[in-house]
Amino acid sequence: MSNLWDRLLGRRAKGSGATAKQRLQLVLVTDRSNLSPEKLQQMKDEIIAVISKYVHISPEKVAINLEQRERDNWLVADIPLLRELAPEPNTADDA
Repeated sequence: MSNLWDRLLGRRAKGSGATAKQRLQLVLVTDRSNLSPEKLQQMKDEIIAVISKYVHISPEKVAINLEQRERDNWLVADIPLLRELAPEPNTADDA
C-alpha cells in the first residue's frame, strides 16, 4: 500500500539504474576536476577540522560531494551544525 502512495505522490525508490547513473556522474566529475578520491577525502577531513574550530558539527554526518550541474562542476557540502557553539580559542597564548 505504501508503494502505491509513493507512486501517487511522485516518490520513487532509487533503482539500480539511478544508482549507476549517479556513480558514473561522480566518476566523470572526478576525472574532469583531476581530484582523486583520496584527495577528496583529504579535503573533506581538512574542511571538517577547520569548521570544527568555530562550531560543533557531527563529522560522521558531513557529506561533501562533487556534482555536475549543466556544464559546471560543483563541490557541495552538507554540514549539519549542532546547536551549541564551539568555545572561543584561547588568546592568552598569543600574548
